[in-house]
Amino acid sequence: MAARFAPTQFRVDTSKLSPGDRRALTKLIESAHLLNDIFLQQLWGGNPVLYAKLQKDRTPLGQARLHYFWINKGPWSELDDNKAFLPGVPPRKPLAANFYPENMTKEQFESWLSSLPADEQEQAKNFFTVIRWKSKPAKGKGAERSPEQIRDQLQAVPYSQEYKSDLTRAADLLREAAGLTDNPSLKKFLTLRADAFLSNDYYESDLAWMDLDAPLDITIGPYETYNDELFGYKAAFEAYVNLRDDQETAKLGAFTQHLQDIENNLPIDPQYRNPKLGAAAPIRVVDEIFAAGDGAHGVQTAAYNLPNDERVVQQKGSKRVMLKNVQEAKFRSTLLPIARHMLSRSSMVDVNFSSFFTHTVAHELMHGLGPHQIQVQGRNTTAREELKELYSAIEEAKADVTGLFALQYMMDHAKEMGLENVLPADGAAERQLYVTYLASAFRSLRFGLNDAHGKGMALQFNYLTDKGAFVEQSDGTFALNAGKIKAAVRDLDHDLLTLEAEGNYEGAKKMLDESGVVRPNVRKALSRLEGIPTDIEPLFVTADELTAKTAPAAKPKPLRRSRTRIR
Repeated sequence: MAARFAPTQFRVDTSKLSPGDRRALTKLIESAHLLNDIFLQQLWGGNPVLYAKLQKDRTPLGQARLHYFWINKGPWSELDDNKAFLPGVPPRKPLAANFYPENMTKEQFESWLSSLPADEQEQAKNFFTVIRWKSKPAKGKGAERSPEQIRDQLQAVPYSQEYKSDLTRAADLLREAAGLTDNPSLKKFLTLRADAFLSNDYYESDLAWMDLDAPLDITIGPYETYNDELFGYKAAFEAYVNLRDDQETAKLGAFTQHLQDIENNLPIDPQYRNPKLGAAAPIRVVDEIFAAGDGAHGVQTAAYNLPNDERVVQQKGSKRVMLKNVQEAKFRSTLLPIARHMLSRSSMVDVNFSSFFTHTVAHELMHGLGPHQIQVQGRNTTAREELKELYSAIEEAKADVTGLFALQYMMDHAKEMGLENVLPADGAAERQLYVTYLASAFRSLRFGLNDAHGKGMALQFNYLTDKGAFVEQSDGTFALNAGKIKAAVRDLDHDLLTLEAEGNYEGAKKMLDESGVVRPNVRKALSRLEGIPTDIEPLFVTADELTAKTAPAAKPKPLRRSRTRIR
């Protein structure tokens, strides 16, 4: 199971950092380490005890179990629809993770929520609270509580209280780093984020993160809600400690100048377009030095688009961070071998890293476009809130497809936009974009349908296949139908954007139920990929060297496999 993740050493040259930033970097890595402990708790309440038990087992089987546990940050295999790979645990990862009581039903939460005044409802749905019983019920009795008891006994607990010990230590380290760096914007963000860990108010530090302009580009805190599969309300802690690539950042920054033009031409009813986007979304191209928590389990993050606070997005837009060394590793270890097995021989020549990287950039940019603040039956709400647990898969699909639409639009208008040097406007470049996207679809499908990206890709692949844009060959390989792909992408983008604009939960559910599946012919084709790594397992060599092996004991050393086996 672990062999599906190709061990990849991440070495990053930090020699050009100022002496102050080099010392600050060590403190940032140490602070990020602590988020692994918090994330283990968030994923499952039984994780800390299980992890301690696994560490004591020195047998080969015990060490293999510990290794795969650490890859997944829990006893469920992300690549196998979150099924258990260890004995004595629930057969699948609980949908509620540890954000809600283990024995609380979805209906109980909704009943309790409806009984609360508006301000308390907001706290119950807040990104940064967990839901707990005020008193511990008898084992197995949670579902038997009366509605009156549920109203009296459920409560929202702030993260700052639930994870107080770890957050206090992490905040202290951030303040130490702030005192060492000579960059004003980094100093401000770290100070405000340290305050947020203890106050549970992340608004000001999110604004400061948007203004962060430093060689050390760090993201640390609770952000994504993928692990809350019950409602999609609760954010998991993650950290990325990165070094900015100024040359690539400047090159891709040209894209951000045309986002309003793309928004104005989205294939959606004009009433749903945003006539005034927030400030131009910054792009940062970086090399990852260290990642932790939700940023370092299972399938590794290749890029991210944050923050998720709609107030910040409306005021400042959102920032796209592209992890270039992660993407290069994924392309080499997984995408190229997959393409050789899944694409027709004539298509293989069109697969390239430039197209893969550019579409990933576009994907992250497109998270900021399209409907966010919406109205449903006269109510002001958000697409995220209306689509609930379906939002992540729909939004990932929307970002993929709108990214294709946007790149095609910019290719069509490259000369007038001044993008000829960034985005070649010719038939070969178009073909390479769509063929590389097709190859990447199979890479995403291997993540499994419990992953928002995997389920979103299944929806895309089936829709585009049904439209004739992807064609299965007689030998079981796949090829692009260049004559149909553009119209099919436009149609799919229209459907996904409209679902979000209308907050159409039932429509989203129907689309995912029908198309968010792996069909038998595709499953058969994917079986040919056995032996090819599904993703990478980062080995943070530079981070380990910088911290002089002082990482907390909670972090095991990954088991290394031979290079022959990796290939």
